[in-house]
Amino acid sequence: MGRGHVLILAALALGAATPVLFAQGRGGGGGGGGPIIGPPPPNAARLYSENCLQCHGPEGDAVADVDLGHGQFRRAKTDAEVERIILHGIDNTGMPPHNFTEPEALSVVNYLRSMADRNASTKGNASHGESIFMGAGNCTTCHRVNGKGSRVGPDLSEIGRLRHSNEIEQSIVDPDAQILPSNRYVRLVTKDGATIAGRLLNHDTFSVQVIDMKEQLVSMPTANLREFTFIDKSQMPSYKGKLSTQDLTDLVSYLVSLKGGPQ
Repeated sequence: MGRGHVLILAALALGAATPVLFAQGRGGGGGGGGPIIGPPPPNAARLYSENCLQCHGPEGDAVADVDLGHGQFRRAKTDAEVERIILHGIDNTGMPPHNFTEPEALSVVNYLRSMADRNASTKGNASHGESIFMGAGNCTTCHRVNGKGSRVGPDLSEIGRLRHSNEIEQSIVDPDAQILPSNRYVRLVTKDGATIAGRLLNHDTFSVQVIDMKEQLVSMPTANLREFTFIDKSQMPSYKGKLSTQDLTDLVSYLVSLKGGPQ
């Protein structure tokens, strides 16, 4: 690798503050122009401060029935819906459209989600949330965190890094609302009539691998199967109405805190 490329990678690692055009050095290896490094990612905090803060406030809670800092929106649930509102506004309301690029709008969405995650992690009592997870909530019957619990359901050791707080809460109270492909369960019936249900790990033309309800790894040639069916409902029970508002907040705070590695 030439010196010019090393400098380019170093600048990328440090995060250049302004758009820069790099040209490959003419010595030592070839005379063509080097790659063009585009502008840095949008500064979402600055975009929020300059375009949103006046109405929504620094914490995102200055508009009635909207609390951006805690993921509460009137008319949106998904990131795509929030992005659409940012770009196009809401007719007959005080929410105007914004002349953002799509990357800029998406960066603001991610900024709001990160704000909600930070607030969720401090809003509740994560220690109490852990006791619910490990105890009364019976979460370890299916889930595993840092080596403790079952492998029947998804490992949640890094859930706070992979999912936003609003998504985690939705999964607790309405697990059927969104089932990620990596969390799908299947029902297998072999040609001799045996039935196997479990969480899908992998499958291709020739074989399928699942973790069954006894935490056993099952690998089965597809040629031996009579039936291979995706289960369209989550195997997780809904905790809606089973946890108090504070218990739910504490549980979400604990799960948001799980970023991988020992706690």
